[in-house]
Amino acid sequence: MSCASPTSRSDTCSSPCDPISIPLWAVWTHFSAVLQRLFGAINSGAGPVATKVFHVLPEAARPSICFIILVAGSGACAAAVGFIVGLPALRLRGDYLAIATLGFGEIIRIGIQNSGPLGGALGLTGIPKFTNFGWLYAFVIVTIAVIWRVAYSPKGRAIMAVREDEIAASSIGVFTTDYKVIAFTIGAFFAGVAGALFSLHERSITPSYFNVVKSIEPVVMVTLGGLGSVSGAIFAAIVLTVLPELLRDISPQDRMVFYSLLLVVMMLLRPQGLLGGRELWPRRKRFSARNVAPTEPEAVPA
Repeated sequence: MSCASPTSRSDTCSSPCDPISIPLWAVWTHFSAVLQRLFGAINSGAGPVATKVFHVLPEAARPSICFIILVAGSGACAAAVGFIVGLPALRLRGDYLAIATLGFGEIIRIGIQNSGPLGGALGLTGIPKFTNFGWLYAFVIVTIAVIWRVAYSPKGRAIMAVREDEIAASSIGVFTTDYKVIAFTIGAFFAGVAGALFSLHERSITPSYFNVVKSIEPVVMVTLGGLGSVSGAIFAAIVLTVLPELLRDISPQDRMVFYSLLLVVMMLLRPQGLLGGRELWPRRKRFSARNVAPTEPEAVPA
């Protein structure tokens, strides 16, 4: 079949003169199949390498080192996906950004749900149990320390400026999209670490567990604790984790109603969150008072 003119070209034409050889619908239709082959290739290619590295390690340190590598690798994979998703999505603002991120989250979840190497809808089972409270609190301390250092670093200040007013931050030379992608990638990394710790504790993981409701929980924790407070988010996470356990004797329907009403009242009475922009512990000042530029002109001695 030949393509004599642009008007005679059909959808089934595959000659070199056809500028579109793969229809757009085919990319989305075969997305799950492509993702399945990708995960299968990664598993088959990385297996022999992981076996060789395992035998090189000291026998006593093998479980701990393998556990750290698994958790770090999970965070790296999540960060890579967050970077890829963030590049197009974070150019949006407001409600459009929220819709785009939720849409990408559902696409990834459904893609994994239809991936054979990852267990499909049933997920992965038979995962060895490594996570205990010692490892969990160690990773929590490391996460808090890293987030604290990032939040109050120069790049963290730029991220805060973008959060407060994106237009004002852009007007003073801050590349808002770049810093949003950085924040999105860092958040995805620690989300991957949390997912690895969860699966290595529960010994199984399914895509249905990570639905839209699970995506909203961190947003509620950050909003309740305070958008400008790291310790406030930690305090809110503790409260929202302990509160359902204290209300366990109440029926599930009444517990959810009480839980929702508490959040609504909190947002009405204190929309900035429990701590707002304050911290539970004082921040260390990087510069002394004499190195700070004065806000008023010094008096000239007579």
